[in-house]
Amino acid sequence: MRRSPAPPRLSRRPALLVLALPLAAALAFADETLDKPPRSEGSCGRLLRAPGTRREGHTEFSLRVDGDPERYKPGTSYRVTLSAAPPSYFRGFTLIALKESREGDKEEDHAGTFQIIDEEETQFMSNCPVAVTESTPRRRTRIQVFWIAPPAGTGCVILKASIVQKRIIYFQDEGSLTKKLCEQDPTFDGATDKPILDCCACGTAKYRLTFYGNWSEKTHPKDYPRRANHWSAIIGGSHSKNYVLWEYGGYASEGVKQVAELGSPVKMEEEIRQQSDEVLTVIKAKAQWPAWQPVNVRAAPSAEFSVDRTRHLMSFLTMMGPSPDWNVGLSAEDLCTKDCGWVQKLVQDLIPWDAGTDSGVTYESPNKPTIPQEKIRPLTSLDHPQSPFYDPEGGSITQVARVVIERIARKGEQCNIVPDNVDDIVADLTPDEKDEDDTPETCIYSNWSPWSACSSSTCDKGKRMRQRMLKAQLDLSVPCPDTQDFQPCMGPGCSDEDGSACTMSEWITWSPCSLSCGTGMRSRERYVKQFPEDGSVCTLPTEETEKCTVNEECSPSSCLMTEWGEWDECSATCGSGMKKRHRVVKRSPADGSTCRAELAQAEKCMMPECHTIPCLLSPWSEWSDCSVTCGKGVRTRRRMLKSLAELGDCDEELEQVEKCMLPECPIDCELTEWSQWSECNKSCGKGHMIRTRTIQMEPQFGGAPCPETVQRKKCRVRKCLRNQSSQKLRWREARESRRTEHLWEESAGGEQFPGCRMRPWTAWSECTKLCGGGIQERYMTVKKRFKSSQFTSCKDKKEIRACSVHPC
Repeated sequence: MRRSPAPPRLSRRPALLVLALPLAAALAFADETLDKPPRSEGSCGRLLRAPGTRREGHTEFSLRVDGDPERYKPGTSYRVTLSAAPPSYFRGFTLIALKESREGDKEEDHAGTFQIIDEEETQFMSNCPVAVTESTPRRRTRIQVFWIAPPAGTGCVILKASIVQKRIIYFQDEGSLTKKLCEQDPTFDGATDKPILDCCACGTAKYRLTFYGNWSEKTHPKDYPRRANHWSAIIGGSHSKNYVLWEYGGYASEGVKQVAELGSPVKMEEEIRQQSDEVLTVIKAKAQWPAWQPVNVRAAPSAEFSVDRTRHLMSFLTMMGPSPDWNVGLSAEDLCTKDCGWVQKLVQDLIPWDAGTDSGVTYESPNKPTIPQEKIRPLTSLDHPQSPFYDPEGGSITQVARVVIERIARKGEQCNIVPDNVDDIVADLTPDEKDEDDTPETCIYSNWSPWSACSSSTCDKGKRMRQRMLKAQLDLSVPCPDTQDFQPCMGPGCSDEDGSACTMSEWITWSPCSLSCGTGMRSRERYVKQFPEDGSVCTLPTEETEKCTVNEECSPSSCLMTEWGEWDECSATCGSGMKKRHRVVKRSPADGSTCRAELAQAEKCMMPECHTIPCLLSPWSEWSDCSVTCGKGVRTRRRMLKSLAELGDCDEELEQVEKCMLPECPIDCELTEWSQWSECNKSCGKGHMIRTRTIQMEPQFGGAPCPETVQRKKCRVRKCLRNQSSQKLRWREARESRRTEHLWEESAGGEQFPGCRMRPWTAWSECTKLCGGGIQERYMTVKKRFKSSQFTSCKDKKEIRACSVHPC
């Protein structure tokens, strides 16, 4: 699939918030106080020197990088899994990536970046933002994150984890909780990140592969194909390192291409069997229709295979259908351990990959061959805006399937250095495979109807259907499987089941009966559309004949009729209907009597159940603009119903609504009402009065600034008396002036009031919420009231403002 230029990858690291300290962090930073800055020099380095009981050498915990690479490719994303082998568990953990021989005390000691997959399980540490820890302390056996490898020139990197159980901290400086990855040589252009070593195990081992499809409308809602979603038949093999079925960075063979585009395993199986010296077992499992079903409804597809010392690798693939050329699978998975034993159990989550043979970008894109063919590569969330996996922030693709490979038996002498926990050395018995019916006993069905004709009359991929009727459901708590079953197919003559590589046309309609009265013969023909490439002769029949009877009574007095015509189409498009066929009188009786033979016949016909016929819907429209210009709003998208009215009501949703978030709305400055005007500052003659107001809400997000908080105006009480002594008058005026100026200075900053001496504002309190909108408060109290004051508003003050307004 061709890729459009990818937008720059956005960091998935959340904004640093002061959260309740996780369990691992609480132990690691027991000597820290919460009022210290969230990031201090050397705080990450103390992760590996935490207080508490320290234990080493325990192997029930493991740190694993998908594919077990020995080297990393700069800038590449790797899935990192931290797990505990049952019955062990862990309550908390820390995970950090350091350059080799570094302690983590400095910012430049850290290598690469982590990406959170599940925010309910993991988060970045508040005191060390480059490290990952648990979101909530609880029992868990497994967590996963993505690690983005650092740029070229970084050198070797050490991934380190610590596990917390109660107050016990487990470290593995050289064990299963430490993983060393060195930088890949830039001249290396191979497809596989890990070298395949020779196997030193003895005997043989037998495994069971079980495939769990998790691809559903719930997990991947964007443009999910409801009508024909499925996983194709699984095809693969256990093989030596001299044979590659498929690999990232390689080119798809013709067999891989047919699986990727058509879901057909025939050519792939032929390629595998041609490598008989390099292959021990061909792995085959049934297709899964639909793509996701609960295990209690239908068992997950599975297959058994064996490995030995020379053929210890396992590869398989299955098509995600419908899709252009998208698949999932494993490539050259090594089941031989370094300790000369056999892997006991492997659980791997799978994301889709592109075979590089078709350039479609959506599930149901029309066929568009990629010319020239491209290399096999994993799909990403930045491939194309129309892709169902597109994420503008460049996040990881949610897994679509999980494969479990479990060892079920070993045969022959074993020579593993470290004994296994499971003793399964038994005779290699191979019971006959059974085609088990997984239908619950509480569901009573009619027999399956015959398969319908293939929807494709050519050698392009199509499907055929059969159905059955649910007669009774004895236990309503146990769900019953679907009443319809689908199967991939191709047109007549295109399947290898016909025993020939000839491509045949469909049968031409039957010829008229050779006799117009009595029993005769009729025939039909077909022709070869394409001969085998090797020039051999087609052995498939091109003609068929059968007996036919017309007008059983052939006396002169009988009525001669034509043959019956073809049946008309069923009168109903779903459910029960009627169909008819006709014939006409060819010769009336010689004696002139009326011809009493019936000229029309009718019979019932059954079409698929009406409620099972899927609605025909147009694609979703683009999302509308957000309903607001700032803050939180909603946006909608719609689609139209295209089904015919006679198909019945369609209960599929035609409109979807989701939340949207735009930059925060501006908040203007808010102030109290003006206070009363003060008394004139002069007892006679010209003076002035003042009034004040306080700020209740500071402006935020570009809101209107605060206007003035103090106003002053002139006043004139009365004329001054002339008979007062000039010295007494000057003294009184100076005293009034000092009092007024003192009041003015106290209130000029908007923090004091006439007649009062106020203490300074206290510091703002902590925000009541970490996100989603909280409040902060501060106070100003009266320090002194002036005896000469006539104001009554001299009171303690309080201000409130918003905080942490970003969404959670």
